[in-house]
Amino acid sequence: LLITFPAATQYFMWEKMRLPIGATFCVMTLHFCQLMNRVFNFYMWAWFPVNFTTPGLMIPSAIFLDVTLMMTGSYMFTALFGGMGWSLLFYPANWTWLAPFHLAVKHPSGPLMSIAD
Repeated sequence: LLITFPAATQYFMWEKMRLPIGATFCVMTLHFCQLMNRVFNFYMWAWFPVNFTTPGLMIPSAIFLDVTLMMTGSYMFTALFGGMGWSLLFYPANWTWLAPFHLAVKHPSGPLMSIAD
């Protein structure tokens, strides 16, 4: 579901302007809008910690999608290989901000669990 808007933006920018940066532009705009939404709505209005409301990081996936289109020049190969790379890069890209939640913590009541638990 995350790939639909970047793919549409990529199609428009490649067909009309021959710029292979459509997916990256769309994802950067989406991340900026999500950051503003989370800061103003979750942090300032509802007082949630910002690291609990972090959006999924899609920038490496979008760069891979744009590079695939630039290298192949074909929508079919971009859909096959770029879409597969999009999904395979999503989890490793998010590992950097998810990793601290998997550290072991000793709770006051006794059990040793991760913060994610």
